[in-house]
Order: sequence, then C-alpha cells, then structure tokens
Amino acid sequence: MKIDPALKNLDALFPADFSEDQKAQAKTLFLKNLSMEAHQFYGGKIQTLPKCGVYGFNWFNVWYTPGVSKISTTIRDDNDASFALSNRGNLVAVVSDSTRVLGDGDCTPPGGLGVMEGKAMLMKYLGGVDSVALCVDSKGPDGKNNPDKIIDFVKMVQPSFGAINLEDISQPNCFKVLDELREACDIPVWHDDAQGTACITLAGLINALKLAGKRLGDARIVLLGAGAANTTIARLIIADGGDPAKMTIFDTKDSLHTGREDIRQDKRNYRKWELCEKTNPQRIPTIAEAMKGADVLIALSTPGPDTVKQEWVGSMASKGIVFVCANPVPEIWPYAAKEAGAFIVATGRGDFSNQVNNAVCFPGMLKGALLVRAKKITDGMAIRCAHSIADFSEKRGITPDNIIATMEETDVFAQEAADVAQQAIKEGVARINLSWDAVYQRAKADIAAAKALVEDMKKLGHIKEPPEEMLELALAKAIAAVKK
Repeated sequence: MKIDPALKNLDALFPADFSEDQKAQAKTLFLKNLSMEAHQFYGGKIQTLPKCGVYGFNWFNVWYTPGVSKISTTIRDDNDASFALSNRGNLVAVVSDSTRVLGDGDCTPPGGLGVMEGKAMLMKYLGGVDSVALCVDSKGPDGKNNPDKIIDFVKMVQPSFGAINLEDISQPNCFKVLDELREACDIPVWHDDAQGTACITLAGLINALKLAGKRLGDARIVLLGAGAANTTIARLIIADGGDPAKMTIFDTKDSLHTGREDIRQDKRNYRKWELCEKTNPQRIPTIAEAMKGADVLIALSTPGPDTVKQEWVGSMASKGIVFVCANPVPEIWPYAAKEAGAFIVATGRGDFSNQVNNAVCFPGMLKGALLVRAKKITDGMAIRCAHSIADFSEKRGITPDNIIATMEETDVFAQEAADVAQQAIKEGVARINLSWDAVYQRAKADIAAAKALVEDMKKLGHIKEPPEEMLELALAKAIAAVKK
C-alpha cells in the first residue's frame, strides 16, 4: 500500500480485521516509529537562517564590524531599543530541565530536546515566532533538581529574548519557577504545560458546554490529576466563572480538600493547597463517587488506556463531557468513552477528533505578547486567549466531534495574537500600544511568511521529502508489534 506523505486517514493504513483498540495502539506505534526515523533523517527539526541579505562584500561590515558598533551603543543607551534593532522582539527561549517530559517523566536534560525543538518549530510555523531550545541541568550538588538553578538561568539569559516559554519542569518545582520568574523578569514568562494547557482546555470546555446546553457556573467538574496542568486548569476555570464547590480534584493519593495535611505542610505545594481550600467541600473520597452525575471530566494523569474506567463515564450526567489528555496515550480510548455514553470526548492527540492541544494556543499567545512588547503574561491574558479560540471556533461552526480550531486553521493564531495584545494593553503590561487590526495584520503576515519560507525550501530541495520506504518501515513495525 502506498502511504500518503501527508499522513491523512491513518485508520485506512491498518488491517481491516484490527479492532478499534488495535488500531489505536498501531497508530501510536506508527507515529513513534516514524518520529524516530524522521528525526534521524533530518537531524532534528530546527536550523538557523539569516533574515537579511549579503549584497556585496561591504555588507559584512554593515551586519558586523564596524557598522554594528552603532547598534551596540544605541542599545547600551536604551535597552528597549534591543527589541527593534535585534531579533529579540520576535525571539523566545524554550527552557526546560526535562524532568517531566510528556508522559515519560525525567528524560535527563538533553532528553527534552525533541519536545523543545518541536515547540520551536510550531512557534515559527504557526505563529511566525523565532525560538531556541535551551535544556538545562537543574541538579544541585545533592543530585536533586533545584528550581533556583532554573530561576537564576532565566534571569541571566532574559536580555537576549522577548519572552520565555518554560516547559516540562516537574512539580512542585514548576510552581515556584513560574511564579518567581513572572515577577522577577521584565519580559513574559509563560509555562506552556500549565498556562497553555489550561488556556486551550478552557477554550474547548467553553464550546463543549455550549453544545451540551450547560453553563460553566452550574457544571460539576472532576479533574483527575493535580500536576501543573490540571491545577492551572482548575484555577482558570474558577477565575472564568466555574464554581469551586462543584469541583473535585484528585492527585495520586486522594481527592484535594482541607483535610489533606500532607499538602498543607509541604510549602512547595502552595498551588495545590489553594485548591484544597476552595474545592470539594463535601470531601468526596473516590473518583468513582465523584464521577456519578458529573458534567465534565478533565484528566491529565497516567497514560491509559485503562486509567479512566468505562463505568465511571457511564455514571456521568447526560451529555457528559470527557477530556482525556494524557500523552502519548489518553486515559481511555475515545471510542470506549463514547460507548460508555460520553457526549463529547477530547484528547491531546491530532489523530482523534477534538484535539485539545496547547499548540493551538501558545504561538498566537506569544506572538500577541511580543508584538506589544508585554512585560508579562497575566491570567487575564490567558483567559482572553481561551475565549478568542472558542469564539473563532464557534463562528466557523462547532459540533460534538469538532469543538475547537486545529493547527491547520491559520487565522486563529492571528486572532489570538490581536485579542491577547489588546488585553495586555488593557491591563497595562504592554510597552507599546497597537490597534487590534495592526496586531492581526502583522501576525497574519509573519505567519504567512514563515509558511511560505518552508514551502519555498521544499520546492528548492533544501528540505527533502521523507522517502517512502521510511513510512513503510515505520508502518510495518507498528503492525507487527500489535499482531504479537
């Protein structure tokens, strides 16, 4: 069978006698196998290219010495000039210590490069934003990961960047790192695992509730997992009108409530303790009990497919909404959740319907913050971004199997950028004022230019198409593994 290089309709690649469970397993293995082969083929995903031309020998003297001396002294006298006279105004550092990579845990500092380069690639292709992956060793002399090392590192490198994207930092260190850097730095510091995931989840939830005919303030919400993502999701839902008394959150030990002395006494877990004080006043003890009559399940916990049980989904209220977003395998396969009675099912994967993926959020969010040279990204900006995505999606049409815009819908990123920029101006954290239309048009042009550059490089052969045998080998290995 000839495999379409665009990788459309993956289900058609697998044997007709494969069950839904086998197809889901095979897709995961195929994508992992192909990822390994493709990364080896290309040598990673990112390279550095000039954005200026060399039109003759003396242009070297313009771009470098002696001409560039004028740039250095100008920035020396006005540091904010660095945003316009260098790439700083469109440059993001993707910083991680790789201690919580996807569902794979601590991958050692260089083990996070695949994800960090992926973030950089998506930022450029989807948002027209340049970025660089910086994986750092946060271990102290005692061998333990020390959040202060990440904090000090970011403080030192911030003069080179317009924003910082934190990624894959384990909890509870991630809370301290984000909160301290948001206050200490003069540029936006954004934790995509937490704020980005919360933003896109809120966007999907807004539209899912609309389709179910329910209101956020009335909804009974269960959150399985209490890491950086779900604790921030809970915080944003509450800030946007969700009722904390109707919310129950579970970590690996128990439900969160005021009786959790282990959390109260661990000062590093202050974000979790805040939720213990606000949510689950009934002290519902088990996930099975909490799911009875619940309107929404948001799971970011242990990869499945049997982490969430079908009987739990079956006990939910009518038109139940199930977000199972563990990577690389959701807590329950979407088909199984639907069989159990779920009205809407979303995952973090693009090969299923309703991908709730922060890649629809962070490129536009960061682009908007950069264009008005914001000093920080506030919770208000994150909530505005969530509504921007939800509004865009609703206007183009939503259904139970299509609740949210995808990465292919270019205009969503430009709209996010414009809405986020206006919120930054409104909250007084922007260095410059630009109109909504000015941000939208600039973002749209930069995104189009980034995509055109990639297409031009493909046409000229600077980016080679992956060989057909690479796809065939990855598929054959996946089918063979499942058949075993």
